[in-house]
Amino acid sequence: MSAITVEEQCATTALGVSGLRVDVDRSGVNLVDGIDFTLRPGEIMGLVGESGSGKTTTGLALLAYAKLGTRVTNGSVRIADEDILTDDGRTVRRKRGRAIAYVPQDPGASLNPTMRIGAQLRESARKAETDGMAMSERVRQALADVALPFDREFQNRFPHQLSGGQQQRVGLAMAFIARPAVVVLDEPTTGLDVTTQAHVLETVRGLCDRHGTAAVYVSHDLAVVASIADSVSVMYLGRLVETGPAQEVLRSPAHPYTRLLVAAIPDPKVRRGLRGIPGHMPSVFNRPTGCVFASRCPLVIPECHMAEPPLVATTTAGSRSACLRWEDVVVQPQVLAEIEEAPPVGTEEPLLRAEGLTIRYGSKTVIEGLDLSIPRGSCMSIVGESGSGKTTLAKTLGGLHAEAEGRVLLDGEELPFGSRARSAQQRRSAVYVFQNPYSSLNPRRTVRQLLEQSLHAYADAGSPAYRVEELLELVALNPRLIDRYPSQLSGGERQRVAIARAVAADPALLICDEITSALDVSVQASIVSLLKDLHRQSGTSILFITHNIAVVRALSDHVAVLRGGVLVEHGAVGQVLDHPSNPYTAELLSATPALPG
Repeated sequence: MSAITVEEQCATTALGVSGLRVDVDRSGVNLVDGIDFTLRPGEIMGLVGESGSGKTTTGLALLAYAKLGTRVTNGSVRIADEDILTDDGRTVRRKRGRAIAYVPQDPGASLNPTMRIGAQLRESARKAETDGMAMSERVRQALADVALPFDREFQNRFPHQLSGGQQQRVGLAMAFIARPAVVVLDEPTTGLDVTTQAHVLETVRGLCDRHGTAAVYVSHDLAVVASIADSVSVMYLGRLVETGPAQEVLRSPAHPYTRLLVAAIPDPKVRRGLRGIPGHMPSVFNRPTGCVFASRCPLVIPECHMAEPPLVATTTAGSRSACLRWEDVVVQPQVLAEIEEAPPVGTEEPLLRAEGLTIRYGSKTVIEGLDLSIPRGSCMSIVGESGSGKTTLAKTLGGLHAEAEGRVLLDGEELPFGSRARSAQQRRSAVYVFQNPYSSLNPRRTVRQLLEQSLHAYADAGSPAYRVEELLELVALNPRLIDRYPSQLSGGERQRVAIARAVAADPALLICDEITSALDVSVQASIVSLLKDLHRQSGTSILFITHNIAVVRALSDHVAVLRGGVLVEHGAVGQVLDHPSNPYTAELLSATPALPG
């Protein structure tokens, strides 16, 4: 076979990245370095790793963009054989949207709330090359590509009048409308329910196939990446530690870090214990000499601390690993947590009962005539699509929403709707943990002050059950963090503080609203393990709101399925997930991504 010429290689390469480096201004501290990869037209690469690994920094650098206080200091990003990093500012801005586009994580924040959907699409369409297609036809085609209506009524809507899934599809339409050669997707399905996520992933795959657009899919969810990506690049502390074909890397990892990430992912088909990766990722300001993963690696040897290992070929299919012991890693079987038996069905005494519960927002009925029982000392999950009423139900039970009728009984005592109408003891009995700890924790208070505030608030309902130090130990939070502010903590650490603040009440029922949806798989595993330990040690019942059925399998004893405010199925988790009796439950299960077997 003859060698491929430079011209042929350029023709088959949509994106070529070489030696990409991003530094902190002035200090020169390196954030990411040595990023090398190429993508063919239509190819999707998953860029994965824990929070703080440098995924988003790398994705933004592909658009010649760096966050405030940082800058791209080296490397090349070639699109259509032109290096975007060498262009002047005006040329770069012109290429964004035309040559390379970006889809952010939160479409609600990225869409202009004052502009109608059609106007925003027309604005993006002006970046497209003139090909004789009328503007209205281009917009119509873009909406059709993402399976959205293209009539005038829909185009006249504002972003807040769309669901989360519709907003994300509009974001995709805006990114693809100019037919860019490359698109960077930054966690585009985080927070979406499984059916909406499946539709968005199918849309992305179809758009890339039809238009020959290469995509970099940034994510912490390896199961999602396995369902869409052709190749995978794994990052840790600003370095690529493993790359290769997606199925090969995820089935047989050649780096200890990748293996531990895979082991942390819950299985939607089998109930397993979950294990986070031991230790913490070092700061980029204190990056260790040698292998960046050495401080947490179970296979570390003295040579790992001497020099940073290069990416070396591990298979003929193109996989590479930055590990001195990759051959030992490959021959070891993938160690997953032991399979746990599903809890018995049983008919436990109910802790909380909802009878004929109807919940409204103004004139809109969200939930009507719901009957639900949460067994004492159990963990029950509520699942369903966005808009099914999961969070509304949780807020009503927690006293955060009062427009309701029917009865809610806790330990046989009727709970008023709304926390103001509840006694101090009733407020202490059912405590709410919010989805986003960063917005629910006072940024001006330290961890110590936040926990002391909660202990003081619940003291009027009896003597505090814990001290601050005991709460930190209970949620496995390092005592050295006690005088830090929320902004100085990682996402997982902030979530542990939020849980500790709720546990300070020694509640009978802990209501957790999507508390793992935005966490990477390792931190998610740690939080799920924490909740299971709390559940076993204190006997606290847990109501867990989620769209992640794999987490339900790992954590819960019982599960209830909501659709449009109606309870369509509920029962023991093994019974419902293994033998669903409702087609909607079966649809949710089929849409749940899983790693290749």
